[in-house]
Amino acid sequence: MERDSGIKIYRSALIASDPYIAVKKAVYLEENRLMVGGTLYDLSNFNRVMVIGAGKGTALMARAVEDVMGERVDKGVIIVKYGHTTHLDRIRQVEASHPLPDLAGVRGTGEILEMLRKVDDKTLIICLLSGGGSALLVSPANGLTLEDKQITTDLLLKSGATIDELNTVRKHLSKVKGGQLAGMASPATVVTLILSDVIGDRLDVIASGPTVPDRSTFADALNIVTTHNVEDRFPEKVLNHLRAGVNGTVPETPKEGEPCFNNASAFIVGSLRQAIAAAKEIAEEMGFDTEIITDKLQGEARNAARYLADIARRVKRDKKPGKPHCLISGGETTVMVKGTGKGGRNQEMALAFAIEISGSEGITMLSAGTDGTDGPTDATGAVVDGNTVNLANRVGLDPQTYLADNNSYVYFEKLDALTGSDHHIKTGPTGTNVMDIQLILVSDSTVCGHSVPVGNKTEMATNE
Repeated sequence: MERDSGIKIYRSALIASDPYIAVKKAVYLEENRLMVGGTLYDLSNFNRVMVIGAGKGTALMARAVEDVMGERVDKGVIIVKYGHTTHLDRIRQVEASHPLPDLAGVRGTGEILEMLRKVDDKTLIICLLSGGGSALLVSPANGLTLEDKQITTDLLLKSGATIDELNTVRKHLSKVKGGQLAGMASPATVVTLILSDVIGDRLDVIASGPTVPDRSTFADALNIVTTHNVEDRFPEKVLNHLRAGVNGTVPETPKEGEPCFNNASAFIVGSLRQAIAAAKEIAEEMGFDTEIITDKLQGEARNAARYLADIARRVKRDKKPGKPHCLISGGETTVMVKGTGKGGRNQEMALAFAIEISGSEGITMLSAGTDGTDGPTDATGAVVDGNTVNLANRVGLDPQTYLADNNSYVYFEKLDALTGSDHHIKTGPTGTNVMDIQLILVSDSTVCGHSVPVGNKTEMATNE
């Protein structure tokens, strides 16, 4: 069935973006010399090696570092999302909340900062970053509280702000983001390994760039707040802090050329590109004519669904009989939350796509996150086709009502329960995080599936 084909292609993308494999490919040890992305570090120049980091994918990255470095790692602390841990011997894992920060993240960040107070020029710090690091690595700027940051993050997320915009604001409300962690680590040598979850792989955006120069300013941050019309709901202390930064009474985040970056290097070890390339390869092996639409899909999820549906209909119209097609896209969309429902950007996109292609035979779409979660739900996405809306109508579910209320999760939960179908994708944490992926399969005909489950955490995890 088309659903099963989509799941198989999706799983290949997860395997290709495995953080453990990515780090092992980028980092290796030869005698007492550490090679990272083509740069050599002579370990005889260092008295100790520390590992720090934050992000959904950093547990597997840390495992790879332990396997490469062994007992050369003196100590370490990383902060991961709840449930995204793995077995580590020398590096401590702190579990914390995402996408809204919590006290556990503050405490974990405090542990990292305490480690950095003891570094010198004979210290090598390996910093591991992946998507989710902005929420997990949290230390509010002077005068601000955790609650201030929680309210700010929630408002921007619901306003439809992009990850670039959100992180621009977060960097200017933090003691550690936007290159400031590099300043705290100086004069140690800092080597940052990054699993990208950002369109364009911008180092200063991924996890809010704690160890690289920041290109954004307080003025940029304040403008984003104004542009998204959330200024009147922002905590007054946050607005005052941003305004103080614009006026120069609060120091800017460190920029290119500042001394704290003299001994700091950053390397991207994995990104969405590997995932999409692997999806294309397996789809072609399965007999699909395959096309990569884009690896930069962004904007409102509903608009992206409309865009992808138009392409799918065109391919369906023009394709030769008997030859199935696979259209692949990836990126990170946003949702402007106007309702009170429960969902995530992938489930919202899938529901909007289902409405767009209702009644169209031979079009199936999978939209899912690579990290195993989509919004505040236990699903990572959904699979839909031209029969999804008709199936819902037969059991009294109105897709438009659920979409208007941003209630895609409940829609798919009810649809599957009432019909015995299998639209939701639930994998549990996958251990990676390289944004989202969409697969559109176009064939002569298709049937909305009653198929086997995607699999549990053990089956889907890319690290076992």
